[in-house]
Amino acid sequence: MESISVFDMLKIGVGPSSSHTLGPWRAAVRWIEALKKSGQFSQIESVHVNLYGSLSLTGKGHATDIAVMMGLLGTNPVTFPIEDIATEIEKINTKNTLLLNNEIPIPFFPKEHIKFNRKFLEFHPNGITFNAILKNGAKRSDTYYSIGGGFVVQKERVRKKIKMEKFSHFPFPIEKATELLAYCSEEKKSISEIVYENERSLRSEEEIKEGLKNIWDVMLDSMYTGCHTEGILPGGLNVRRRSYETHKNLIGATQYSNAYEWIDAIRNTEVKFRQILKWVSCFALAVNEVNASLGRVVTAPTNGSAGVIPAVLMYYLVIENHDGNHDDINRFLMVAGEVGSLFKKGATISAAMGGCQAEIGVSSSMAAAALTELMGGTPEQVLMAAEIAMEHHLGLTCDPIAGLVQIPCIERNAMGAIKAINACEMALDSDPAHAKIPLDKVIATMWATAQDMTSKYKETSEGGLAVQVNISDC
Repeated sequence: MESISVFDMLKIGVGPSSSHTLGPWRAAVRWIEALKKSGQFSQIESVHVNLYGSLSLTGKGHATDIAVMMGLLGTNPVTFPIEDIATEIEKINTKNTLLLNNEIPIPFFPKEHIKFNRKFLEFHPNGITFNAILKNGAKRSDTYYSIGGGFVVQKERVRKKIKMEKFSHFPFPIEKATELLAYCSEEKKSISEIVYENERSLRSEEEIKEGLKNIWDVMLDSMYTGCHTEGILPGGLNVRRRSYETHKNLIGATQYSNAYEWIDAIRNTEVKFRQILKWVSCFALAVNEVNASLGRVVTAPTNGSAGVIPAVLMYYLVIENHDGNHDDINRFLMVAGEVGSLFKKGATISAAMGGCQAEIGVSSSMAAAALTELMGGTPEQVLMAAEIAMEHHLGLTCDPIAGLVQIPCIERNAMGAIKAINACEMALDSDPAHAKIPLDKVIATMWATAQDMTSKYKETSEGGLAVQVNISDC
C-alpha cells in the first residue's frame, strides 16, 4: 500500500505545469544525483535530452525545455529566484554552454541537445530520457517519467519495496476512502487528526507546522501577486490578466501594505452573493495567472489546478470565518492532501493520463472535502463533498490551446473552486447514509473514464479547443 504525505501532494514549485515543468526539472536534478552516486558525473563530456509523448507535444508551451535546463544547472525549483530564470536560460543560449550542476561546463545547444519526439513511451505519456557521453567514449542513458503533480519515477522502481519500507511505520496506512472512514470511527478522530498522526511518523510537530505554513505562504503570495499584477501573459495567445481589474473593483479604496493586511481588508468589503462569486474567481484566476507566467505556486495537486485549493481556503478565511487561524489552515491542507492521495492511488492526477478531470476535478474534490471539515462536517460528509465535486467533473478533457496552460485552464480553476464550495454545502445539508455513490466508486469511475478517453483529449493539444482555435486567431 502506497503511503503519500501531504507534502508529496502539495509541493512548492515553478509554473506553468507540475508534470511538464516541475517534473522534468526534478528529473534532471535526480539524474545528476544518480551520476554522482555512480562516480560518472566528473567524466561527463556532453548531454542530450529526449522528450516523449505529451512532454513533447505540449512541452514548448509548458516550458519543459527551460525546466530541463534549470534542472541540469542543479538549481532547486522550490527556492531558485524565478526572476533569474530568464537570465540563466539566456546565458546558455548565448554562450552555447551549460554549467552542469553549477560545476562542469559542457557544450549545449538547446535546439540540438533537447529533442522533442512525438513518440509515446509505453510506461507513461510523459517520458524523458537523459543521455550522457563520457570522456572515455562510454554512454549512459536513463529514462524518467513525470506522472503528474511533480511526481517523478523510473519504470524499474515501481516494483521495488524501498518506498514501502520507508513508509511502513505509518500508523494509519490508507488506500481507500472506506479505510480512512474506518480509522476515523475506530479512533474517534477527524480526518485531519488521522492525517496528522501519519505525518508525525515522518517528521516532528514543528516540521509539520513549518512545512504547512510555507505552503500557505506561497499560496497566499501567489494570490496576492496575481491580484496586483496587470498586463498580458507570455506565450503568444495575448491573454490579458483579469484578476487585477476584478480585484481593483472589489477592493475599492481599502488600504493595506502586505498580504496578511490584505486578508483583513477583504473581510471589510461588501460580501453579497455576486461579490463572493467574484472574490473566489479572482483568487483562483490570480494563482493561475502567476502559474502561467512561470511564477511560484503550490501544486495542488498540480500546477494547472493550483488555484482551486487556495481560492477555497481564502473563501473560508475572508467570508466564512474571520477568526480563522493557522490551525484551520493546517487542517484544511491536511484533509486536502489526503483526499488527493486517494485519487493518486486509485486513479491519476496526470492530465496526460486522465484529462483535466485528473487535475481540476481532483483539486475541486480536495477543496470540497477540506472546506467541509472546517465547516463542521463529519468525516462521512467530508468524503461525500469530495465525491460530489468529482462526480461533476467526470470526463473533463485537457485541450490547452497552443499547449499553454492559459485557455481554458485558468478559467477552469475558478469554476472548480465554485463547484467545491457548492459540493461542501450540499454535503453539509445531506445525510451521508443516504448517499448513492461512495468516494471510492467515483475514483474508480474516473480511472475507467481516463482509460476510455482518446489520447487527443489528454494534454496533447490534438483535440477540442486546441484544434478549434488557433494561436493566429488570438
